[in-house]
Amino acid sequence: MESVFEELTVVELAGVLAGPAVGNFFSELGAKVIKVENKRSGGDVTRQWRQPGESSEGPSAYFSSVNWNKNSLLLDLGDTEDKHKVNELIEEADIVITNFKKGDDKKFGLTFDDLKAINPTIIQGHISGFGRESDRLAYDLILQAETGFMSMNGQPDSPPTKLPLALIDVLAAHQLKEGILCAMLKQKETPGQAFRVDVSLYDSAISSLINQATNWLMNGNVPQRIGSLHPNIAPYGEIFTTADDRLITLAIGSDRQFRDLCKILGADELSNQSEYRHNEARVENRKALSDILGEHIGKFEADLFLEQCQDNFVPAAEIKNLQQVFESEKSRQLLLKEEKEGRQTIRPKTTVFSIQP
Repeated sequence: MESVFEELTVVELAGVLAGPAVGNFFSELGAKVIKVENKRSGGDVTRQWRQPGESSEGPSAYFSSVNWNKNSLLLDLGDTEDKHKVNELIEEADIVITNFKKGDDKKFGLTFDDLKAINPTIIQGHISGFGRESDRLAYDLILQAETGFMSMNGQPDSPPTKLPLALIDVLAAHQLKEGILCAMLKQKETPGQAFRVDVSLYDSAISSLINQATNWLMNGNVPQRIGSLHPNIAPYGEIFTTADDRLITLAIGSDRQFRDLCKILGADELSNQSEYRHNEARVENRKALSDILGEHIGKFEADLFLEQCQDNFVPAAEIKNLQQVFESEKSRQLLLKEEKEGRQTIRPKTTVFSIQP
Protein backbone atom coordinates (compact mmCIF):
# COMPACT_ATOMS: atom_id res chain seq x y z
CA MET A 1 0.00 0.00 0.00
CA GLU A 2 2.98 2.32 0.54
CA SER A 3 3.37 2.72 -3.23
CA VAL A 4 -0.25 2.88 -4.41
CA PHE A 5 0.06 6.59 -5.32
CA GLU A 6 3.73 6.66 -6.28
CA GLU A 7 2.89 8.28 -9.64
CA LEU A 8 0.87 11.03 -7.96
CA THR A 9 2.06 14.55 -7.18
CA VAL A 10 0.26 16.63 -4.55
CA VAL A 11 0.85 20.31 -3.82
CA GLU A 12 -0.25 21.27 -0.32
CA LEU A 13 -1.14 24.95 0.10
CA ALA A 14 -2.68 24.36 3.52
CA GLY A 15 -1.60 24.68 7.13
CA VAL A 16 -2.45 23.61 10.67
CA LEU A 17 -4.16 20.16 10.78
CA ALA A 18 -7.06 19.30 8.47
CA GLY A 19 -5.44 20.12 5.11
CA PRO A 20 -2.01 18.72 6.04
CA ALA A 21 -3.69 15.52 7.27
CA VAL A 22 -5.03 15.02 3.75
CA GLY A 23 -1.56 15.57 2.32
CA ASN A 24 -0.23 13.10 4.89
CA PHE A 25 -2.70 10.48 3.66
CA PHE A 26 -1.25 10.71 0.16
CA SER A 27 2.36 10.83 1.35
CA GLU A 28 1.88 7.66 3.39
CA LEU A 29 0.63 5.92 0.26
CA GLY A 30 3.64 6.88 -1.84
CA ALA A 31 2.66 10.19 -3.44
CA LYS A 32 5.14 13.01 -3.85
CA VAL A 33 3.77 15.72 -1.58
CA ILE A 34 5.18 19.24 -1.83
CA LYS A 35 4.20 21.37 1.15
CA VAL A 36 4.32 25.10 0.43
CA GLU A 37 4.69 27.07 3.65
CA ASN A 38 4.41 30.81 4.18
CA LYS A 39 7.93 32.24 4.13
CA ARG A 40 6.83 35.53 5.70
CA SER A 41 5.49 33.86 8.85
CA GLY A 42 8.24 31.27 9.21
CA GLY A 43 6.20 28.40 7.82
CA ASP A 44 3.18 26.47 9.04
CA VAL A 45 2.05 28.05 12.32
CA THR A 46 2.05 24.64 14.06
CA ARG A 47 5.86 24.57 13.80
CA GLN A 48 5.75 26.88 16.83
CA TRP A 49 3.11 24.97 18.78
CA ARG A 50 5.52 23.38 21.26
CA GLN A 51 4.71 22.03 24.68
CA PRO A 52 6.60 23.40 27.68
CA GLY A 53 9.99 21.73 27.80
CA GLU A 54 9.80 20.45 24.23
CA SER A 55 13.04 20.54 22.24
CA SER A 56 13.52 23.64 20.12
CA GLU A 57 15.38 21.56 17.53
CA GLY A 58 13.55 20.86 14.30
CA PRO A 59 9.77 20.91 13.90
CA SER A 60 7.32 20.69 16.80
CA ALA A 61 5.66 17.40 17.67
CA TYR A 62 2.32 18.92 16.65
CA PHE A 63 3.61 19.83 13.19
CA SER A 64 5.20 16.40 12.87
CA SER A 65 1.90 14.61 13.52
CA VAL A 66 0.56 15.29 10.00
CA ASN A 67 3.63 16.20 7.98
CA TRP A 68 5.46 12.97 7.26
CA ASN A 69 7.63 12.48 4.19
CA LYS A 70 6.76 15.82 2.59
CA ASN A 71 9.07 18.17 0.73
CA SER A 72 8.62 21.53 2.46
CA LEU A 73 9.27 24.77 0.57
CA LEU A 74 9.17 28.22 2.14
CA LEU A 75 7.60 30.55 -0.42
CA ASP A 76 5.72 33.86 -0.42
CA LEU A 77 2.57 33.82 -2.55
CA GLY A 78 2.73 37.62 -2.63
CA ASP A 79 6.16 37.59 -4.25
CA THR A 80 6.17 37.41 -8.06
CA GLU A 81 9.10 35.02 -8.32
CA ASP A 82 7.81 32.71 -5.58
CA LYS A 83 4.31 32.74 -7.07
CA HIS A 84 5.81 31.68 -10.40
CA LYS A 85 7.47 28.73 -8.62
CA VAL A 86 4.12 27.75 -7.11
CA ASN A 87 2.46 27.91 -10.53
CA GLU A 88 5.16 25.62 -11.90
CA LEU A 89 4.49 23.14 -9.11
CA ILE A 90 0.75 23.23 -9.80
CA GLU A 91 1.38 22.73 -13.51
CA GLU A 92 3.01 19.36 -12.75
CA ALA A 93 0.61 18.33 -9.97
CA ASP A 94 -2.38 16.03 -9.91
CA ILE A 95 -3.95 17.42 -6.74
CA VAL A 96 -3.80 20.75 -4.92
CA ILE A 97 -4.93 20.98 -1.28
CA THR A 98 -5.97 24.42 -0.03
CA ASN A 99 -7.54 26.03 3.02
CA PHE A 100 -7.47 29.68 1.96
CA LYS A 101 -9.45 32.20 3.93
CA LYS A 102 -12.29 33.77 1.98
CA GLY A 103 -10.84 36.04 -0.70
CA ASP A 104 -7.24 34.86 -0.40
CA ASP A 105 -7.57 32.58 -3.43
CA LYS A 106 -8.46 35.65 -5.52
CA LYS A 107 -5.73 37.76 -3.93
CA PHE A 108 -3.09 35.17 -4.80
CA GLY A 109 -4.49 34.25 -8.21
CA LEU A 110 -5.30 30.71 -7.09
CA THR A 111 -9.06 30.38 -7.56
CA PHE A 112 -10.32 27.16 -9.10
CA ASP A 113 -10.49 28.94 -12.47
CA ASP A 114 -6.89 30.09 -12.02
CA LEU A 115 -5.80 26.57 -11.14
CA LYS A 116 -7.56 25.16 -14.21
CA ALA A 117 -5.81 27.72 -16.39
CA ILE A 118 -2.49 26.54 -15.01
CA ASN A 119 -3.37 22.83 -15.12
CA PRO A 120 -6.58 21.82 -16.96
CA THR A 121 -6.78 18.42 -15.23
CA ILE A 122 -6.14 19.53 -11.66
CA ILE A 123 -8.17 18.27 -8.72
CA GLN A 124 -8.48 20.87 -5.98
CA GLY A 125 -9.39 19.78 -2.47
CA HIS A 126 -10.45 22.76 -0.36
CA ILE A 127 -11.27 22.92 3.34
CA SER A 128 -13.17 25.86 4.84
CA GLY A 129 -14.49 26.51 8.32
CA PHE A 130 -18.16 27.39 7.86
CA GLY A 131 -18.44 27.10 4.07
CA ARG A 132 -16.70 28.79 1.18
CA GLU A 133 -18.73 32.02 1.53
CA SER A 134 -18.00 32.52 5.23
CA ASP A 135 -15.03 34.52 6.47
CA ARG A 136 -15.48 33.39 10.07
CA LEU A 137 -12.36 32.02 11.76
CA ALA A 138 -12.82 28.35 12.50
CA TYR A 139 -10.59 26.81 15.12
CA ASP A 140 -11.52 23.27 16.13
CA LEU A 141 -12.67 24.43 19.56
CA ILE A 142 -15.13 26.86 17.95
CA LEU A 143 -16.56 24.06 15.82
CA GLN A 144 -16.88 21.71 18.79
CA ALA A 145 -18.80 24.46 20.58
CA GLU A 146 -21.04 25.37 17.62
CA THR A 147 -22.00 21.83 16.61
CA GLY A 148 -22.99 20.33 19.94
CA PHE A 149 -19.91 18.26 20.72
CA MET A 150 -18.92 20.25 23.79
CA SER A 151 -22.46 20.35 25.15
CA MET A 152 -22.53 16.54 25.25
CA ASN A 153 -19.00 15.98 26.50
CA GLY A 154 -18.04 15.93 30.17
CA GLN A 155 -19.45 14.72 33.46
CA PRO A 156 -22.95 15.72 34.63
CA ASP A 157 -21.47 18.24 37.08
CA SER A 158 -18.72 19.53 34.78
CA PRO A 159 -18.91 22.41 32.31
CA PRO A 160 -19.14 21.58 28.59
CA THR A 161 -15.80 20.07 27.62
CA LYS A 162 -13.75 20.02 24.44
CA LEU A 163 -12.56 16.63 23.23
CA PRO A 164 -8.79 16.41 23.87
CA LEU A 165 -7.81 16.49 20.20
CA ALA A 166 -8.86 18.44 17.11
CA LEU A 167 -11.54 15.92 16.20
CA ILE A 168 -13.45 18.15 13.78
CA ASP A 169 -10.27 18.78 11.78
CA VAL A 170 -9.68 15.02 11.62
CA LEU A 171 -13.26 14.37 10.50
CA ALA A 172 -13.04 17.06 7.82
CA ALA A 173 -9.75 15.58 6.57
CA HIS A 174 -11.44 12.21 6.16
CA GLN A 175 -14.30 13.84 4.25
CA LEU A 176 -11.88 15.61 1.92
CA LYS A 177 -9.85 12.46 1.30
CA GLU A 178 -13.01 10.62 0.34
CA GLY A 179 -14.12 13.45 -1.93
CA ILE A 180 -10.76 13.62 -3.69
CA LEU A 181 -10.72 9.86 -4.22
CA CYS A 182 -14.23 10.08 -5.72
CA ALA A 183 -13.04 12.88 -8.02
CA MET A 184 -10.10 10.72 -9.10
CA LEU A 185 -12.48 7.91 -9.99
CA LYS A 186 -14.74 10.33 -11.85
CA GLN A 187 -11.75 11.68 -13.73
CA LYS A 188 -11.12 8.23 -15.19
CA GLU A 189 -14.59 8.44 -16.78
CA THR A 190 -14.02 11.98 -18.05
CA PRO A 191 -10.31 12.32 -18.92
CA GLY A 192 -9.11 15.90 -19.00
CA GLN A 193 -11.77 17.14 -16.58
CA ALA A 194 -10.74 19.23 -13.57
CA PHE A 195 -12.66 18.95 -10.31
CA ARG A 196 -13.01 21.02 -7.16
CA VAL A 197 -13.87 19.17 -3.95
CA ASP A 198 -15.16 21.35 -1.09
CA VAL A 199 -15.51 20.36 2.56
CA SER A 200 -16.31 22.55 5.54
CA LEU A 201 -15.47 21.80 9.14
CA TYR A 202 -19.05 22.66 10.09
CA ASP A 203 -20.65 20.18 7.66
CA SER A 204 -18.15 17.50 8.67
CA ALA A 205 -19.03 17.98 12.33
CA ILE A 206 -22.80 17.88 11.77
CA SER A 207 -22.51 14.76 9.61
CA SER A 208 -20.64 13.01 12.43
CA LEU A 209 -23.29 13.49 15.13
CA ILE A 210 -24.89 10.20 14.01
CA ASN A 211 -26.98 8.56 16.78
CA GLN A 212 -26.86 11.61 19.06
CA ALA A 213 -28.42 13.67 16.27
CA THR A 214 -31.13 11.09 15.59
CA ASN A 215 -31.92 10.83 19.31
CA TRP A 216 -32.88 14.49 19.05
CA LEU A 217 -34.37 14.49 15.55
CA MET A 218 -36.54 11.42 16.09
CA ASN A 219 -37.18 11.41 19.85
CA GLY A 220 -36.81 15.06 20.85
CA ASN A 221 -34.13 14.14 23.41
CA VAL A 222 -31.37 16.72 23.81
CA PRO A 223 -28.20 14.77 24.72
CA GLN A 224 -26.87 15.62 28.16
CA ARG A 225 -23.40 15.32 29.65
CA ILE A 226 -23.17 11.81 31.03
CA GLY A 227 -19.42 11.25 30.98
CA SER A 228 -18.46 8.03 29.23
CA LEU A 229 -21.92 6.52 29.63
CA HIS A 230 -23.99 5.58 26.60
CA PRO A 231 -27.51 7.04 26.33
CA ASN A 232 -28.92 3.82 24.86
CA ILE A 233 -26.93 0.97 26.44
CA ALA A 234 -25.94 -0.16 29.96
CA PRO A 235 -23.57 -1.02 31.46
CA TYR A 236 -21.51 0.95 28.97
CA GLY A 237 -18.83 3.44 29.98
CA GLU A 238 -19.10 3.02 33.72
CA ILE A 239 -15.64 2.96 35.33
CA PHE A 240 -14.70 0.37 37.92
CA THR A 241 -11.64 -0.11 40.13
CA THR A 242 -10.17 -3.61 40.45
CA ALA A 243 -8.54 -5.14 43.51
CA ASP A 244 -5.11 -4.03 42.24
CA ASP A 245 -6.29 -0.42 41.76
CA ARG A 246 -6.56 -0.43 37.97
CA LEU A 247 -9.43 1.21 36.11
CA ILE A 248 -11.74 -0.95 34.00
CA THR A 249 -14.66 -0.08 31.74
CA LEU A 250 -17.34 -2.21 30.08
CA ALA A 251 -19.24 -1.95 26.79
CA ILE A 252 -22.13 -4.37 27.19
CA GLY A 253 -24.16 -4.23 23.99
CA SER A 254 -26.52 -7.17 24.37
CA ASP A 255 -28.45 -9.17 26.96
CA ARG A 256 -26.24 -12.20 26.16
CA GLN A 257 -23.11 -10.25 26.99
CA PHE A 258 -24.66 -9.12 30.26
CA ARG A 259 -25.51 -12.70 31.23
CA ASP A 260 -21.95 -13.78 30.47
CA LEU A 261 -20.59 -10.89 32.52
CA CYS A 262 -22.70 -11.96 35.46
CA LYS A 263 -21.36 -15.54 35.17
CA ILE A 264 -17.78 -14.25 35.26
CA LEU A 265 -18.60 -12.24 38.37
CA GLY A 266 -20.38 -15.15 40.04
CA ALA A 267 -23.58 -13.11 40.09
CA ASP A 268 -25.94 -15.03 37.80
CA GLU A 269 -28.91 -13.86 39.81
CA LEU A 270 -28.44 -10.31 38.52
CA SER A 271 -29.23 -11.29 34.94
CA ASN A 272 -32.52 -12.81 36.07
CA GLN A 273 -33.76 -9.77 37.97
CA SER A 274 -36.39 -7.72 36.15
CA GLU A 275 -34.46 -4.49 36.80
CA TYR A 276 -31.48 -5.77 34.82
CA ARG A 277 -32.66 -8.61 32.57
CA HIS A 278 -33.06 -6.47 29.44
CA ASN A 279 -31.10 -3.50 28.17
CA GLU A 280 -33.90 -0.95 28.47
CA ALA A 281 -34.32 -1.80 32.15
CA ARG A 282 -30.57 -1.67 32.71
CA VAL A 283 -30.43 1.84 31.23
CA GLU A 284 -33.23 2.93 33.55
CA ASN A 285 -31.53 1.39 36.59
CA ARG A 286 -27.92 1.91 35.59
CA LYS A 287 -26.79 3.67 38.79
CA ALA A 288 -27.90 0.86 41.08
CA LEU A 289 -26.47 -1.70 38.66
CA SER A 290 -23.16 0.15 38.53
CA ASP A 291 -22.85 0.05 42.32
CA ILE A 292 -23.48 -3.69 42.39
CA LEU A 293 -21.05 -4.42 39.56
CA GLY A 294 -18.44 -2.23 41.24
CA GLU A 295 -18.53 -4.39 44.36
CA HIS A 296 -18.03 -7.58 42.35
CA ILE A 297 -15.34 -6.25 40.01
CA GLY A 298 -13.47 -4.80 42.98
CA LYS A 299 -12.73 -8.37 44.13
CA PHE A 300 -10.87 -9.23 40.90
CA GLU A 301 -7.36 -8.36 39.84
CA ALA A 302 -7.44 -6.63 36.45
CA ASP A 303 -5.52 -9.17 34.39
CA LEU A 304 -7.66 -12.08 35.54
CA PHE A 305 -10.91 -10.20 35.00
CA LEU A 306 -9.92 -8.99 31.53
CA GLU A 307 -8.73 -12.46 30.54
CA GLN A 308 -12.03 -14.01 31.55
CA CYS A 309 -13.95 -11.31 29.70
CA GLN A 310 -11.93 -11.91 26.56
CA ASP A 311 -12.39 -15.68 26.79
CA ASN A 312 -16.17 -15.18 27.08
CA PHE A 313 -16.44 -12.40 24.45
CA VAL A 314 -17.48 -9.78 26.97
CA PRO A 315 -16.28 -6.29 25.86
CA ALA A 316 -14.05 -4.91 28.61
CA ALA A 317 -10.85 -2.89 28.72
CA GLU A 318 -8.35 -1.29 31.03
CA ILE A 319 -8.25 2.50 30.76
CA LYS A 320 -4.69 3.25 29.65
CA ASN A 321 -2.71 6.43 29.34
CA LEU A 322 -0.63 7.06 26.21
CA GLN A 323 2.57 5.80 27.81
CA GLN A 324 0.86 2.47 28.41
CA VAL A 325 -0.65 2.50 24.91
CA PHE A 326 2.71 2.89 23.19
CA GLU A 327 4.40 0.28 25.38
CA SER A 328 2.32 -2.22 23.41
CA GLU A 329 4.04 -3.88 20.45
CA LYS A 330 0.71 -3.80 18.60
CA SER A 331 0.63 0.00 18.71
CA ARG A 332 4.35 0.39 18.04
CA GLN A 333 3.92 -1.43 14.74
CA LEU A 334 1.82 1.54 13.59
CA LEU A 335 4.51 4.20 14.06
CA LEU A 336 6.23 6.18 11.31
CA LYS A 337 9.64 7.67 12.03
CA GLU A 338 11.51 10.32 10.09
CA GLU A 339 14.64 12.39 10.63
CA LYS A 340 13.53 15.93 9.79
CA GLU A 341 15.46 19.16 10.19
CA GLY A 342 17.76 17.65 12.79
CA ARG A 343 15.07 16.02 14.92
CA GLN A 344 13.83 12.43 15.05
CA THR A 345 10.08 12.69 14.52
CA ILE A 346 7.55 9.97 15.30
CA ARG A 347 3.82 9.69 14.72
CA PRO A 348 1.12 7.01 14.29
CA LYS A 349 0.21 6.07 10.74
CA THR A 350 -3.03 7.54 9.48
CA THR A 351 -3.44 4.89 6.77
CA VAL A 352 -4.02 1.68 8.70
CA PHE A 353 -6.21 -0.23 6.24
CA SER A 354 -5.02 -3.15 4.13
CA ILE A 355 -6.19 -4.29 0.70
CA GLN A 356 -5.70 -7.86 -0.47
CA PRO A 357 -5.98 -9.07 -4.10
